[in-house]
Amino acid sequence: MESLKEKMVNHPLLDSKELSPPPVEAGEQVSSELEDILSDASLSCWRRFRKAVLVELRTLYILAAPAVIVYLLNNIISMSTQIFCGHLGNLELAATSLGNNGVQLLAYGIMLGMGSAVETLAGQAYGAHRYEMLGIYMQRSTILLVLSGLPLMVIYLFSKPILMLLGESKSLASAAALFIYGLIPQIFAYAANFPIQKFLQAQSIVNPSAYISAAALVLHVFLTWLALFVLGWGLLGAGLVLSFSWWIIVAGQFIYILFSDKCKLTWTGFDWMAFSGLWDFFKLSSASAVMLCLETWYFQILVLIAGLLPHPELVLDSISICVTIVGWVYMVAVGFNAAASVRVSNELGAGHPKSAAFSVVVVTVSCLIISVIFAVVSLALRHQLSYIFTGGKAVSDAVSDLTPLMAVSIILNGVQPVLSGVAVGCGWQAFVAYINVGCYYMVGIPVGAVLGFVFHFGAKGIWLGMLGGTVLQTIILLWVTIRTDWKKEVQNAQRRLQKWEDSKEQSRLNN
Repeated sequence: MESLKEKMVNHPLLDSKELSPPPVEAGEQVSSELEDILSDASLSCWRRFRKAVLVELRTLYILAAPAVIVYLLNNIISMSTQIFCGHLGNLELAATSLGNNGVQLLAYGIMLGMGSAVETLAGQAYGAHRYEMLGIYMQRSTILLVLSGLPLMVIYLFSKPILMLLGESKSLASAAALFIYGLIPQIFAYAANFPIQKFLQAQSIVNPSAYISAAALVLHVFLTWLALFVLGWGLLGAGLVLSFSWWIIVAGQFIYILFSDKCKLTWTGFDWMAFSGLWDFFKLSSASAVMLCLETWYFQILVLIAGLLPHPELVLDSISICVTIVGWVYMVAVGFNAAASVRVSNELGAGHPKSAAFSVVVVTVSCLIISVIFAVVSLALRHQLSYIFTGGKAVSDAVSDLTPLMAVSIILNGVQPVLSGVAVGCGWQAFVAYINVGCYYMVGIPVGAVLGFVFHFGAKGIWLGMLGGTVLQTIILLWVTIRTDWKKEVQNAQRRLQKWEDSKEQSRLNN
């Protein structure tokens, strides 16, 4: 397994001679403080541990809390559009649900995944104090994501025949396509937003994104109401307003970058260097996209398979409610995912192997504790959860029956995304993508289908199989993380940075 990991991460971005870690500069006080504490032999093990935990927790929660808020607010923006459209009629609600949870989710997963390459490279560059590189990585990622958005735009344009080919009725496909046409500008807002977001996160700048997302949500609610109930723009207007709101988030974050003193070293203006090394960058970006999309689609496939069981309406209602609850808790884990990626990449870039390893332990244990609390609360409220979404004792009983499995999923989703964040921080995206394919799609889904349909366990059988895939994936990621040679990961980070320096020097000589 270890040799496979090395093979997956040995792409050309790593090809260079081994370098020693750069000297720590005054600006990285938390990093140097944590490394000094962990290396201080004059302190007892317990005092070292206690002081290091306090330092790391302070840094972690400053990063994670705003990141959780950002992802939740961005999710609510799309959800609010569905709520408004639901008041237009059942067809409009179904159309926006199909557009948001189907087609839009495809673009979101691909763009967020590809943007994660910036987390790896920019985070390590920032830790190494090679600040000018962050702006180059952001621009390079934006170029790649815009180009990737072009084939996605074709899918959006032909969404009506695609949906009809998948079995949707003509009326629903036509209504959904109208909404999806309005989401085309959103594709390119994603292409700009995620590199900018990761650029800021790599520098531990997360509060501005939270403030901007909150302001965008308020404006989005007003504009959606205006477009639907005053101007009567219908589904196309709803899609266009949603796209416009995402562009507001992009504009707000970029204006912050232009005028904030915190970004004056990392943003030095547009540079032609962004167009160099695109192929190597694309390989890392595409691996990130595959890794994230395979995780995002996993539970969506659970819902699709459940629709094939007997009494599909009751099954879909109960599973959809449980998946929605898991999804909300997952947003918390995604915030810790971002924090883990930033912390690990920063420490590796700064040449701090002990701090990187310690950050992994603290963030994993922290998120595990939070997820266990959510799981216990879900079990305590198992008979009441469904009434948040709908009435009826039959649905309540079905949700209550699935709640123990949902609680286990919540706990696993408290650990697995964090380990994925560690993988992003280290640049293991391609390796994790292979793990996801094997655990999710060669174990989880087939086992779930057999338990659900052959052994007649129904929804519980499908969920058990999917849960088995997640357990296997989490065990493998834990095993790989525990066995990681963090000094070697520091050297890998330096190779990536040297690769960029060599390209930059060559560009200067050519000019």
